[in-house]
Order: sequence, then structure tokens, then C-alpha cells
Amino acid sequence: MENHGIFARFMSKKIIFLLAFVCCLSPLIDPPMALLLGIVLALTMGNPFEAYNQKAISFLLKLSVIGLGFGMQLHSALEAGKEGFYITLFSIVITMTAGILLAKWLKVEDKTGYLIASGTAICGGSAIAAVSPIIQANEKQISVALGTVFLLNAVALITFPVVGNWVQMTQHQFGLWCAVAIHDTSSVVGAAVKYGEEALQTATTVKLERALWIIPLSVFTLLISKGKRKMIALPYFIVFFIIAMVIRAYVPAYISTYEWIAYAAKRGLTATLFLIGSGLSLANIKAVGIKPLQHAVLLWIMVSIVSAIAIVILA
Repeated sequence: MENHGIFARFMSKKIIFLLAFVCCLSPLIDPPMALLLGIVLALTMGNPFEAYNQKAISFLLKLSVIGLGFGMQLHSALEAGKEGFYITLFSIVITMTAGILLAKWLKVEDKTGYLIASGTAICGGSAIAAVSPIIQANEKQISVALGTVFLLNAVALITFPVVGNWVQMTQHQFGLWCAVAIHDTSSVVGAAVKYGEEALQTATTVKLERALWIIPLSVFTLLISKGKRKMIALPYFIVFFIIAMVIRAYVPAYISTYEWIAYAAKRGLTATLFLIGSGLSLANIKAVGIKPLQHAVLLWIMVSIVSAIAIVILA
């Protein structure tokens, strides 16, 4: 009887989790709500699919980003990418430099500090995943870096639209700001989609352009690292995102189909944020520690403020 009760509770958790996931695929739940729903379920009943969570996030995120390409205007995306190139380059150099110096000042362990700086400078978890094997970071160092990035993504998703409206950013300015100052692609899109279509297009294009800097960062890390040589992971899904934009631009006969694909992609990204939230646990929060969290927060605040001021003045 006791085993039967345990099994029933486990199955009920699975059913609740799946129902919540399906709700996040519907228009009933917006991106911040999806993230918060995932966090609430993680902290109250746990994630019954924890073993599959990271793979599901990676797959759904990449598939959704490709789908977003069908909703993008190629010419506008090229213009946004051209403008975003210099802002991105400047922000990456400044963030990496400040992040490494700040880690030394706060006496954060070297590899953890480098991973946090990399995740803040480029694209959160993806950059950390690319760089960690090159510097031979251990599981604790990776978990701490990912934990800090996750917490700040959650804060940014909720606060950025509020701040953007408060300082009266245009949609274009807000899209640039999201792409430069928010860590992960899912949170960038989640924040921008609430601000408007132009903000979404600018944010997605510049963010994916920023993600390509994983390659030069990995090469740089490889050159300065004393560890073993590792293969550099290439973000191939960005190529398919570009192909989707080209198809929309040059095969316009199916425009209504492209709009449906883009809409489904936005719902997919909302569901991705739910899965990201459901990956949070008290153990992950405790594992972060005070100094790495101070490092990540101070670096992120600096990047957010400096980039916001620069974008409002120049963009």
C-alpha cells in the first residue's frame, strides 16, 4: 500500500507538470508567468522530469529560435544586425575585462569568475557550456556560474520591460538593450515580446549575432588556457534561423504559414522559460554562494546601466 501511495503521488506530479507545460504553450500564459510557474512547481513539488529537463530546454529553444526566423523581415534584421555589431563588440570587450577584474577584487575563484564573465558577456548558459570544457572547469564551478545566470535571467525578464517603459525607450532601443544586457536567448525574447514586434525582431537578431561570438571567445580561451585542447561548439541553429528569414523574404507565397510558424515559436519559447524555471531547486540556489552572486550581480548591473545609457543616447 505504501509503495502504491508513493507511485500515485509521483504520477500526480507528472500530470500536474504536464498540464502546466501545456498551459504555457497556450496564449493563457505570458513569458514571465511561465518562468514563475516553473519556479513555483520546482520549489513546491520538484520536477518529475528533471533527468530530461536540460535536453528538452536545449532542443525546444533551438527549434523555437529557428521558427522565429519565419516571422522576421530580412532587410530590417540586416539593418539591426549591422547596428548591433559595434554595440555587441564593445559590450563584450568591456564585460569580459570588467568581469575578470571584478572576480579578482572579490576573490572569486578564477574559473568560476571567468565562466560568469563569459556568460554575462555573450549568451549565458551557452557561453558557459562552450568555455567550461576548455578551461577544464569542474561540476561545482559550472553549476555556480549557471545558477547565477539563471537567477539574473529571471530578474531581467520581469524588470526590463518595466524599466524600458519607465525611461520611455523606443521598441528599437529596448530590443538592443535586451540583446546586450540579458544573458540567455529565451529571456531576451521573453522580455522583448512583451514590448512589441519591432523590439522582438531587433532583440532576436542582435542576440543571435551576439551568440556567434562564442566562437572567437572559445578560440581566445583556448589560446590562453593551459588545459587540453577541446572542440569548439558551433551554434548551428543560428544558420537555420537565417535560412528561415531568407525563405520568408524570397518565397512570399506562404506568408500566412510563416506567421503561424512564428507564432508557434513564440509559444515554444514561453514553454522553454517554464522548463528553465522548473530546473531551479533550493540546492542550486544554495550552491551559488555569496561571492559569486555578488560578482554576477555587480557585473550585470554595470552592463545594464552602461548599455542602457549608451543606447538611449546613440540609438
